[in-house]
Amino acid sequence: MIKAILFDFWGTLVEQGLHSPLKELHAIFCPRTSFSEFVIKAEKAMMTKTYPGLKEMFLCLENEFNFPLSEEFRDNLIGFWNKNWMLAHPYPETEIILKELKETYTLALISNTDSISIERVMEKFSLKQFFYKTFLSYNLGLIKSEPDFLKTVLKELKLDATEVLVVGDSLQSDIYPAKKMGIKAILIDRKNKRDVQPKINSLQELPSLIKKIEEEIGDK
Repeated sequence: MIKAILFDFWGTLVEQGLHSPLKELHAIFCPRTSFSEFVIKAEKAMMTKTYPGLKEMFLCLENEFNFPLSEEFRDNLIGFWNKNWMLAHPYPETEIILKELKETYTLALISNTDSISIERVMEKFSLKQFFYKTFLSYNLGLIKSEPDFLKTVLKELKLDATEVLVVGDSLQSDIYPAKKMGIKAILIDRKNKRDVQPKINSLQELPSLIKKIEEEIGDK
């Protein structure tokens, strides 16, 4: 029986203001490294601690890749990063679906994120009200692909892996880590480009798919 749903934030519930800001950073800092390798290092540098401001966060990223930037270039990146969260907004169906699911399930938020962007977006759109707990990389000191991240979530929620469902838009950060833990996971693939099941193209499809999954669990 599913008791809790763990939602990713960026790309799942909220659309970023700019297209793939991490890909932009990849092109600047480490273009010869694969994007998946870059993301792990970058997210660990930027998103596993709380920084006083974005300048300190980018300095840490520069140190991670031994790639010092000029002050002007760094300021431009800070403006770029700020623009991303300032233009971010929930997908049209986000609030309706969260409100509906909250009536039946415990909802929790899981995210690889810096401490500044997510807090401002959640406050701006009053999103905290939907979640029993939030598990954010900068608070846990872990990113989602690390096994201890989901172990911590399960421990805090006092639930077994079979009682939890993950919903996210990333195979590497959401779907694969969940499956390794024995947690059911649903990919949200709005552009319908990935051949993975189970998946949805919109959050509107989620309630019916969850019911189907629960029926399959009940038949076993």
